[in-house]
Amino acid sequence: MKTHHHIFLTAALFVIVFYDQDIGLNLGILGIVYAVLTLFKTPERNRTRIFLILFVTSILSSFAFAWFRDFPSLLAVVSSLLLLGYRSKNRKLKILFLIPVFIINSFTSIFRFFNFDSWLPKKNISGVWQKTLAFIIIPLLFISIFFGIYSVGSDHFAAVFRDYELDINIWQVLALTVLGFFIAFNYWNYAVERLIYQKNCLLDDDFPDNCKVQKSTYSFLDLDAERTSGVISFFCLNILLIFFIITYNYEQFYEISKTPVQLSEETHERVNAVIMSIIMAVLVIMFYFKSGFNFDPKAKLMKLLARIWIILNAILVFSAALKNYEYIISYGLTYKRLGVFAFLLLALIGLALTFIKIQKKKRNVFLFNTMIWYFYGTILACSYVNWGGIITSQNMKRKDFAVNYHFEQINFSERGLLKYAVEKNDLQLKKKVLEKAKQEKSKPFLSKILYFETLKE
Repeated sequence: MKTHHHIFLTAALFVIVFYDQDIGLNLGILGIVYAVLTLFKTPERNRTRIFLILFVTSILSSFAFAWFRDFPSLLAVVSSLLLLGYRSKNRKLKILFLIPVFIINSFTSIFRFFNFDSWLPKKNISGVWQKTLAFIIIPLLFISIFFGIYSVGSDHFAAVFRDYELDINIWQVLALTVLGFFIAFNYWNYAVERLIYQKNCLLDDDFPDNCKVQKSTYSFLDLDAERTSGVISFFCLNILLIFFIITYNYEQFYEISKTPVQLSEETHERVNAVIMSIIMAVLVIMFYFKSGFNFDPKAKLMKLLARIWIILNAILVFSAALKNYEYIISYGLTYKRLGVFAFLLLALIGLALTFIKIQKKKRNVFLFNTMIWYFYGTILACSYVNWGGIITSQNMKRKDFAVNYHFEQINFSERGLLKYAVEKNDLQLKKKVLEKAKQEKSKPFLSKILYFETLKE
């Protein structure tokens, strides 16, 4: 199939699966169709290992959305398909250009649509496609547009058509058609500006040969002064961080116990301070190791002090993680407490990549090129795993288990709550959970959430 076939097919499918439906199983189906069509449309040379991994994650993300239909799974399926479509056409273009490319295409789509030669066949279409396009699609498009304009301008004109009983919501069909075509057109027929191709080399992980020459970064500082500045800065920062780690751990583990509210506030404040400290640490290292010092044979002491600083920051991360674990043991699991572990893990990965950057003499952009994949992996982990079920199953073991909180605030906790209701012989809780599941099961097929379909009495 050609590009225009993919556009019309997926736009029509969008209207079919979303007409008179809530978002649910239909988006999962649409995501799988997009992924499969992308696989067959992609040239063999672009079917790299990363592309095939993205194809698998796109399929799994579509299933995850059909199963859970929550924000993390929506983010996973959208990001997976965008990455898949991007990699299908650009195997060497850096992922950091993904968002700019699709933003630019969204704004320029109206102009590219009227450039028919770029996405419709340049020669005459023969047979059914020619007649469909000429006799149905184009006239129907113009009729729909002017029908809307005239209906707004004249009540009598609109009344003529309202008098007929049609079991079709014309406005919904029109809106879905426009939205479906907009998505399909920008997915299958996006363009990458020449400037982006020209600037792609700026996002390479490794330094070009001309950047390996020893020279000062700033005109007002010579190389020796800049190197000495780095040594003094990292030495002082190491001393400062050692004292901070000591006081930080003393406050966390040896001060008098406080109320749960106070402990919660202080834990989040300290974790935020740790994450901010890690971000600033990475930025300082990026400031000093952005060019010449990566290859300076006299910068060994500065590199050693920078590595020590990274290790000390890693110790700080482990201290914060240990306190968060202690907090969970005392008061149970929540989304925020799991989120703290996720942020701390990403911070630790950032520190590890910064260490590798110094060791392997990589450019600063290496950190962004690599971290974006770890953020993507985090999104996938959030969407594939039923964290609400894990939270409920673990907190059920506690004596202070708050049933109403888990029923109202924790997503997809129903299976665990049913088990708890059976164990405690709580008929009222069982009835509430089953009623919620019944409401979800009563939705039309394409609007269903598959998770609730698996719940049984």
